[in-house]
Amino acid sequence: MKPKRISAADARWESNLRDEPNPDSLPKAKMEFVEPMLAKLVNHIPDGSAWLYEIKLDGYRALAIKSDGQVTLFSRRGNELNVRFRKIAKSFGFLPDNTIIDGEVVALDEKGKPSFSALQKRKRGHPLYYYVFDVLAYKGKDVRKLTLSERKKLLEKYVFDEIRDPIRLSTVFDTTAHELAEATRAQGLEGIVAKRKDSIYESGERSGAWLKYKTDQSQELVIGGYKGSNTFDYLLAGYYEGKKLMFVGKIKNGFTPALKRKVSEQFRGLETKVCPFANLPEPKNARRGEALTRELMAKCKWLKPKLVAQIEFTEWTEDNHLRHSRFAGLRDDKDPREVTHEVAA
Repeated sequence: MKPKRISAADARWESNLRDEPNPDSLPKAKMEFVEPMLAKLVNHIPDGSAWLYEIKLDGYRALAIKSDGQVTLFSRRGNELNVRFRKIAKSFGFLPDNTIIDGEVVALDEKGKPSFSALQKRKRGHPLYYYVFDVLAYKGKDVRKLTLSERKKLLEKYVFDEIRDPIRLSTVFDTTAHELAEATRAQGLEGIVAKRKDSIYESGERSGAWLKYKTDQSQELVIGGYKGSNTFDYLLAGYYEGKKLMFVGKIKNGFTPALKRKVSEQFRGLETKVCPFANLPEPKNARRGEALTRELMAKCKWLKPKLVAQIEFTEWTEDNHLRHSRFAGLRDDKDPREVTHEVAA
């Protein structure tokens, strides 16, 4: 069954909400970067009228702030993105002044699907869009204490009456979580997000009011070294357990010669003689293929753990290794210290 698409304006909320959210009575908003609200990874999405469902977009999370007539895009780490996404930033000129929007910068591949890999290769002509899914401030008023349903109505009624590409509203789906998950999986999309309609916007929190469910397998990993000479044969990557960076795999696939050169350029200034991984060396029988023994480590080059990569794979093994891993791109919007083994609740 193909899910029915509806806009937030047409959705029939079943909770007891005000028909016309009035931001005038709300407190004054500060026109500055705030940490975005985060979704909790789960292995089951709840059904029911209390939840709103959207597609999980595979791109760069970004806040758009318009203040004194100027629009600034910020990554989830607070880095400015105007130079990188110049056309997106200019397209927000229609926003009311003193307004803050939350959304995702997305590149569509040849099949029209969101693709992080395509975002990395955007100079090759992949179209870029910014999908809006929330509003934090409107005309100088802090609207984060409004419910999600009210904020969605505010977006439709006051903010985006003349929305146009490359700015788009994230689609709300009128269907069950199971039906949407099946449709998402069939189309090769990353997953779905479920949000409580009565939830407030909790900046920087992963409270469980927003949930994410992945229909593909991907994991952010920190690059701590590589093996090779001119560029690299493979990357050495892992994730943090507390303060310790744990090695989990070699990333060999997903590279073209040009991409290898591009990634290698990011190593400048990060070279170190100290291995950053706490669980190396490995014994000879640690994994299929070539284990990272003390002898092999002597042939590796180490990097300060500052680079985050998006890695696609088929599964985790019982030994906590990645199977059939593939490099999708670098993520400078993520703090390496926040990269942990994502385990669904």
